[in-house]
Amino acid sequence: MKVNCAMSNSTVVLSVKNIEVIYDHVILVLKGVSLDVPAGGIVALVGANGAGKTTTIKSISNLLGTERGEVTKGSIEFRGRRIDRLTPAELVRRGVVQVMEGRHCFEHLTVEENLLTGAYTRRGRAAIARDLERVYAYFPRLKERRRSQAGYTSGGEQQMMAVGRALMAKPSVILLDEPSMGLAPQLVQEIFDIVAQLNRREGVTFLLAEQNTTMALRYATYGYILENGRVVMDGDAKALAENEDVKEFYLGVSGDNRRSFREVKQYRRRKRWLA
Repeated sequence: MKVNCAMSNSTVVLSVKNIEVIYDHVILVLKGVSLDVPAGGIVALVGANGAGKTTTIKSISNLLGTERGEVTKGSIEFRGRRIDRLTPAELVRRGVVQVMEGRHCFEHLTVEENLLTGAYTRRGRAAIARDLERVYAYFPRLKERRRSQAGYTSGGEQQMMAVGRALMAKPSVILLDEPSMGLAPQLVQEIFDIVAQLNRREGVTFLLAEQNTTMALRYATYGYILENGRVVMDGDAKALAENEDVKEFYLGVSGDNRRSFREVKQYRRRKRWLA
């Protein structure tokens, strides 16, 4: 894959270089995925369910081993140094933190205890206390429910909790996996607005894996479209959102109602994207 001209003037903080991922030594899931994430950017990784978005995110955070997966080719670099051989804990200490799909909160702990688990690699109570208040400033609802057991909070509150927990690790890059999953549209909007605020005010860089292509491209600066384990298109997020193929295949918008989706999918997509 060619180097992106749009990023040539930006400092690339995270770089995935032609990686292949195999599960159970047999199933090839990622087939040469490459992407760059510039410092201070919001990069969207979009595609249908099963395209390989979560696998890409877990490749970066090195969580594939828990699912009998491994990166067999290629490399992953953070600030110019390879990280694909580091443990997840070492990655967190370096500033790369994943917010997992499905939130994965500790249901038996309180909201505040969940948030504090994000600071387990840190020292200094005063700094941790300041950052906890900073998280509450972004998520006032969590402060209201700080003593509530996490298992009794709503899906939206749990997503806020998961993002807040990641912030407690003082990350420079957050890998955000399917933040809109299972949430009402109003809550999805709220979560994405907070992502934009964190990016703008705190300088946090985001790699965002998301099925909600419309929302992801609206907030991202750059985007990659993943299909069947390959990047089939990438570019400026606004340009991707206006691309006719992207509109038709991912945004549900078509300018010609006379053609069947099957005909377009089998012919035009193969012709334009995989030629």
